[in-house]
Amino acid sequence: MNSFIDGIEKEYGKHIFSTYARFPVAFVRGAGCRLWDDAGKEYLDFLAGIAVCGLGHCHPEVALAISEAARKLIHVSNLFYTYPQLELAAELTRLSFADKLFFCNSGAEANEAAIKLARKYSRDTFGPGRFHIISMNDSFHGRTMATLSATGQSKVHNGFEPLVEGFVHVDFNSVSAVEAAITDKTCAVMVEPVQGESGVNFSVPGYLRDLKALCKQRKLLLIFDEVQSGLGRTGSLFAYEQEDVTPDIMTLAKALANGLPMGAMLAVDEAAGAFTPGSHASTFGGGPLVASAALATLRIISEPAFLGRVRETGAYFISRLQELKERYGFIKDVRGRGLMVGLELAVPGAKFVSKCLDRGAIINCAHDTVLRFVPPLIAGNSEIDEMIGILDGVFKEEVL
Repeated sequence: MNSFIDGIEKEYGKHIFSTYARFPVAFVRGAGCRLWDDAGKEYLDFLAGIAVCGLGHCHPEVALAISEAARKLIHVSNLFYTYPQLELAAELTRLSFADKLFFCNSGAEANEAAIKLARKYSRDTFGPGRFHIISMNDSFHGRTMATLSATGQSKVHNGFEPLVEGFVHVDFNSVSAVEAAITDKTCAVMVEPVQGESGVNFSVPGYLRDLKALCKQRKLLLIFDEVQSGLGRTGSLFAYEQEDVTPDIMTLAKALANGLPMGAMLAVDEAAGAFTPGSHASTFGGGPLVASAALATLRIISEPAFLGRVRETGAYFISRLQELKERYGFIKDVRGRGLMVGLELAVPGAKFVSKCLDRGAIINCAHDTVLRFVPPLIAGNSEIDEMIGILDGVFKEEVL
C-alpha cells in the first residue's frame, strides 16, 4: 500500500512547513539515473535533485569517499585546518579562473557571500556609497533576504517587502540596459550565464564578454552565478569557458558534492582580499565530510572525456527533442547545451510533469511553460531514448 494512503502526507502537514508543493511519492532508494519509491516503483530521473546529482544517485566513488571520511573526521570548526578542504580548494582554483574561494552550504549562501564581497571590496577601494548591484530580470539567486532581492522575479519578492536596498534589475542579454543602469552607486553586475529557473535561457554569444569589458571600463566587479550551470552541466566544467570570458567572482553549489549540501564562492585575488578574519563565516562550510565528497565528484566530472560524453549525449537529446517538435505543434522551442535542456511549450507544462511521473519519469516545469531536463550527467543514449518514448506518449494524449 502506498505510504500516502498510510498517512505520510498528513504527518508531513503536521510537522513540516508547507513551503513545497510535493508530489505524492516517497522515495526510498536511488542508483545511477534511477529512483525507487516505497511501493517499489522505478523512476527514470531527469531532474537529478534539480541539477544536483551530477554523477547520479549513490555513485560508488562518492559513496566510498563519504564512508571513509565519516570514519575519520566529520566536522571541526573552521578555526582549524583540514586537508580535504585544502585539497578541494586547490583543485577548484586550478581548474578555474579563481585565486581563492570561500566554502558554504548552498547556492543562496554562495551568492550571499558574493554580494557581501562585492560591497566590501567596493567600500574598501572606493569608499562608502558604492553598493548597488545590477542583476537581470527573470534571474534567480536564492531565497535569503539579499539573494531574493537580487532575484529578478516579482513572485519571489511577494510578501517579503521591503526588499534589501541596492539591487537594480535590467533585461537579460542586453549590455546597453546594464550600461544605462550604472550610476556612481554601482559596485557590481551579477548574472547567470544560463537562467535555469526562468526556463533555461542562454546568454547570447558575446554578451558575457561585452559585460566583462563594460565592467572593466567602469571599475565594477562581474559576478557569474553558476550554481546551476556549473560543474559540467553545459558540457564544460563551467559555462563561462564556452564564452572565452572570466568573471571576478563566481558562485557554485548544487552538483558540487553530488547531493551533500555544499556551496562555494570563488574570486580573483584583488576582490578576495576584501574578506579578512571576521568579515564572513560559515560554521559548516567546507567541512571534511562534504569536502571529501566534493573532491571525489570534481575529479570525475572535470575529466575531459567525461565532459565530452556530456556534450555528445546532450546533442543527441536535443536532436531527439527536435523530432518531437516536428510532430507536435504545441512545442515552440528546443534549447540546450550539454545536459541543461529546455522544451518550451505553447501550453502550460505542469500537466506533462504529472503525466511523466505517472509513467515513471521525473522532470519539472520552469516558468510555467518550459519543461526542464537536467538529468544526471552519466545519462546515456538509452536513457535519452527512454525519456523520449515517455514524452511521446504523454504528448500523444494531448492531441487525441
